[in-house]
Amino acid sequence: MLKYDNILIAVDGSREAEWAFHKAIDIAKRNNSKLSIINVIDTRSFASVEAYDRTISQRANDFAQKLLDGYEALALDRGVEEVDKIIDYGSPKSIIPKKAVKKTGADLIACGATGLNAVERFIIGSVSEAIVRHAPCDVLVVRTETLPDDFEPVVATEEFMNENK
Repeated sequence: MLKYDNILIAVDGSREAEWAFHKAIDIAKRNNSKLSIINVIDTRSFASVEAYDRTISQRANDFAQKLLDGYEALALDRGVEEVDKIIDYGSPKSIIPKKAVKKTGADLIACGATGLNAVERFIIGSVSEAIVRHAPCDVLVVRTETLPDDFEPVVATEEFMNENK
């Protein structure tokens, strides 16, 4: 039987990413796998924004830390025994399938088909597409069309998102 030992799940605070996270928890439990949760802070736009607001990078880091802490608590509560949190900086399209896979030894990457940045997806393609193209391991892209209407995020709630703006 095929077994995944190290699962890497990419999260961005979106409802779709949390749906993928729940599926990754189930896979990790079935395989008794380590679960690494990554949030990549896309710093490419910081230079222009930080000219007006010097706190943006610290706020992004605080948001990522709270998000990952929430996901770690949820995974542990649901029975995953080993959870690792990763915050990285740069382009998620290159960091997740290359650097993060090497760092974690991931043999499966899970991600949502869509996330927070619809404009970038329209112009230059999605993060999940880049992961599928460049990952050296299996990739599970969780289709958002399967997201049930009654799905309520536990971590990436509206209150959490509004509180961390």
